[in-house]
Amino acid sequence: MKLFFSAASPYVRKVTVTAHEKGVFDRIEMLSAAASPVNRDQTVVAKNPSGKVPTLITDDGTALFDSRVIIAYLDSLAPEPALIPASGPERFAVLTLEALGDAIMDAALLARYEEALRPEALRWTEWHKGQMDKVESGLAALNGQYLPLLQGPLNLGSITAIAALGYLGLRFASLGWEARYPALAAWFADIQTRPSVAATQPKG
Repeated sequence: MKLFFSAASPYVRKVTVTAHEKGVFDRIEMLSAAASPVNRDQTVVAKNPSGKVPTLITDDGTALFDSRVIIAYLDSLAPEPALIPASGPERFAVLTLEALGDAIMDAALLARYEEALRPEALRWTEWHKGQMDKVESGLAALNGQYLPLLQGPLNLGSITAIAALGYLGLRFASLGWEARYPALAAWFADIQTRPSVAATQPKG
């Protein structure tokens, strides 16, 4: 398999943590890609019309995207560990936690693009604030109702939270969310020693 990736992408990190946990990371060739939304990497576009990472090329040449689809595929390659409950309320709790983590990443990435890519004269302060408000409410939910699920066995939802929080540390270190959400911060600090997490620290 081949994976088009950016070392800073939290969506890629979701996939690589999952691959490590499922024991299939060594089967994946990592292909660095220019993941800009402006000057798109045409090598990726040829496989994925959106031009986004992650994009996975399976052994038979099939292109899979986005992170949710790729993770579902990787999950099918090995029965254990079970990162997504098969059925019942537990399944939908994990999938909802994944959606919350994705929402934090979506908002943070849009805020990052506003800061880093949009010409200064065209930046919209209120729009940026709205994205960061989404991040803040997401953090509050992780620190509150979703904390017991995070503290249980690793699942796809907690993997997504790891990716989201790691991206905030990379791009929004001044946010200082740890002081406002100490229980979440303690969980996040503790899980840094897990091999799949330690091996996939974001860069860029």
